Amino acid sequence: MENKGSDEVEKLKTKFMSAWHNVKYSWALKLKTSFSRDSPVFLLGKCYHFKAEDDDCFSQTSCEASGEDCATGNVEAFRKDFASRVWLTYREDFAPLPGSTLTSDCGWGCMLRAGQMMLAQALVLHFLGREWTWSEALTLQPLDTETWTATAAKRLVTSLEASLQGAMRTSDSKPSPAPSGQNPGSAEEADAHLKEMNHRTLVSWFGDTSSAPLGLHRFVYLGQTMGKQAGDWYGPSVVAHILKKAVKKAMDPGLAGITAYVSQDCTVYSADVLDCHKAPRAGETPDDTPRNGPAPQPTPPNNRAVVILVPVRLGGERTNPVYFEFAKTTA
Repeated sequence: MENKGSDEVEKLKTKFMSAWHNVKYSWALKLKTSFSRDSPVFLLGKCYHFKAEDDDCFSQTSCEASGEDCATGNVEAFRKDFASRVWLTYREDFAPLPGSTLTSDCGWGCMLRAGQMMLAQALVLHFLGREWTWSEALTLQPLDTETWTATAAKRLVTSLEASLQGAMRTSDSKPSPAPSGQNPGSAEEADAHLKEMNHRTLVSWFGDTSSAPLGLHRFVYLGQTMGKQAGDWYGPSVVAHILKKAVKKAMDPGLAGITAYVSQDCTVYSADVLDCHKAPRAGETPDDTPRNGPAPQPTPPNNRAVVILVPVRLGGERTNPVYFEFAKTTA
C-alpha cells in the first residue's frame, strides 16, 4: 500500500511540475532580431554582410579589407543557412523517459538539447558538408505561437517520418542503371536526392523515442549510469560524456564510422584523438562495456571520424570576448 501511495504522489508531483514548466517556459514571444546592417553576421564559420543590398559602394573588397570572408548582400542565403541547421528544443507528450513518469523535458533538458544540436551539426558537416542547405529551408511556416504547440510539432514529425519511410521504400527497389548519354544534370539531381535522404536519416537519429540512437530517451538512459535522472540538471561535462557513450553504443550502420572524444580539463591530446580515429581490430568492440544481447555488429570501417567535445564555460554573465575570433571561424 505504501509503494502504491508513493507512486501516486510521484505522479501527482510530476503533473504539477510539468504544468509549472509549461507556464514558465512555453512562452513564444515574437521578437525582432537586432542585427545591424553595418556589421557582419557570423553563422558557424560563415560571414554574411547585409549592407551590400542597400549600398552599391559596398563590395567584396570591403570584406577583404576587414580580413573576413563574407557572403555579401544576401539575406536569403543567410536565412536558408540558418533554417537548415537542426533545431532540437523542449518537447512534451512523448513516451515516459527511462526511470521516470516524465513525458516532457521542459525546464530541465536544455543542456541535453544543446548537446543534441551540437552533435547534429557535427554529423551534418561530416555527411553533408558545410555548404549544404536544406531544400525546404525557405518554405517553412513562420514561427508563430501555433507552430510551437505540441500538436503542430507532432504533425511536422509525422510528415517527416512518413516521407522518410516512403523514400526508403522507393530506394529499396533498385532502379535500372542510367544510360551513358544521360542528362548532365541527372548526376547532380541524384546527389541532391542522396543528401536529402541522408539528412532525413540524420534527423531521425535524434527522435524523441526510445529507439532513436541519439534521442532524449537514450541520453537519459545513459545518464542513469552517471547518477543522473530525468528531471535533473545536466552539466556540460556530463552531457559530453553522454554524447560519447551514445555514439559508441549506436547500432545504426550509418554511425559505425563515427566516434567521439571528450577533452580532459579543456585539453585535447592529439595521441588520444588518433587512437580514437583508428578503427578497432576485427572482433573488438569500440564500446567501454559489452553490448547486451546477440545483436549483429556493423562492420567497422578502416578508420573513424572523431567528434571532439571540449566542455568549457565561455564566460560568466556574458561571453568572454577572448573567444569571439575563435567562434567566428567555428563551423
